[in-house]
Amino acid sequence: MVDDIFTLLEWIQHELMLFAAFGFMLGAIDDLVIDVIWAGRHFWKRLFIYSRHEAMTALSLPRSSDHGHLAVFVPAWDEAAVIGPMLRYCLKCWPQEDVRIFVGCYPNDPASIGAVAEVAALDARITLVLGSRDGPTTKGDCLNGLWAAMERQEHAQGFRFKGIILHDAEDVVHRAEIALFDGMLDRFDLVQIPVLPLVDRRSRWVSGHYCDEFAEAHGKSLIVRELLGAAMPSAGVGCAFSRHFMSLIAERQGGGPFDADCLTEDYELGLRIGELGGRGVLVRLPDGEGGIVCTREYFPDRLDAAVRQKARWMTGIALAGWDRLGWQGTLAERWMRLRDRRALLAAVVLTCAYVALLLYAITGVARILTGKEPLAFPYYLTLILIVNGLLLVWRMAMRCGFVMRFYGWREAVRSVPRNFVANFIAIMAARRAVAQYTRMRRGSGAIWEKTAHQFPDELAASRL
Repeated sequence: MVDDIFTLLEWIQHELMLFAAFGFMLGAIDDLVIDVIWAGRHFWKRLFIYSRHEAMTALSLPRSSDHGHLAVFVPAWDEAAVIGPMLRYCLKCWPQEDVRIFVGCYPNDPASIGAVAEVAALDARITLVLGSRDGPTTKGDCLNGLWAAMERQEHAQGFRFKGIILHDAEDVVHRAEIALFDGMLDRFDLVQIPVLPLVDRRSRWVSGHYCDEFAEAHGKSLIVRELLGAAMPSAGVGCAFSRHFMSLIAERQGGGPFDADCLTEDYELGLRIGELGGRGVLVRLPDGEGGIVCTREYFPDRLDAAVRQKARWMTGIALAGWDRLGWQGTLAERWMRLRDRRALLAAVVLTCAYVALLLYAITGVARILTGKEPLAFPYYLTLILIVNGLLLVWRMAMRCGFVMRFYGWREAVRSVPRNFVANFIAIMAARRAVAQYTRMRRGSGAIWEKTAHQFPDELAASRL
């Protein structure tokens, strides 16, 4: 009887392992194709472009021939701890830039209102926008309030903004981004600069796994996406939109350009610009000082906060995004949307794999104690496992390479074990995302479920 139970467990373990192994192989091949495309573009540019022309940097960036006003939108709910230092740092980085910073607050958040008002008194370029309803609503709703305030300022002062830049209340901006956005908006309708998480030494594993993911996504995946002609999704920070396309989307929606009922309004906005024929681009511009023009920020440093954030992304992109955006577009566009939405399936595959490993350990120990031979793996499962092992080595090598490029070799080494942390967070987030999506389908509205933020102490200490 006991032997029959362990035989059944071994059979279940084999089936789960086969399912997981096949799922891993499909995902790894998908990633391998992206790697090959990126490598081909990378080496082609090195051999035929940069061998003849010196790479441009922020120091040699020419000013736009069509210089215009730029609006910066910063939604702020319960951000009293970071919004003041963030705004001061913006003013310090952009002392002469022609920007207007619109900060959205809520009537029931007096601490954030006070922090914004204190900095706004120092510079007329900051406009405090108070919402008509208590918070939190949604980030999209807050952004639409900023859009309306911007239009009122345009009407009162008799000019039209050239573009809109999005930032969060905890962002560390780059001094060269305004000039970059001003120039690139002459040719593109969505301009995204890399988002590189700051290394949180108090949370090497939870916060650190964002460093790994963004280094690869903004160092490779978005570049391939642009190369294939698929729509460029906005990261929600460090991005600029042309005024023309924002107006076009606002007119189509009969209000503001941001969808107030969406959890990932930034992602959807980028795809909708692509659907309307707009062009998006990821700009990786060296700043001439050893880095690149990018947006930096701390990401969640606690497990529960990371799970909440990842669950919101999964709900908005993989589940609600499927409903709202469908599968239209070119073959490349559909492929990229499939990659965007595979997170939930990947979580299922990971769960099956870990359960299979647990059963393998249990039945293995039991067979050793009883002295009986375990069931042999089918030959095809053994073959798939070998292929997956080789692909896993390649995948880890690629990730280490991108992490080392931005964060150095120590973080690159940490990225290998951090992958297990990322997998656990993905599994927990998938469970939460399904529950959240189910509530939304039953009529529960979207809520701005934000996490607590921090701003670098050394920058917060600096004053104008």
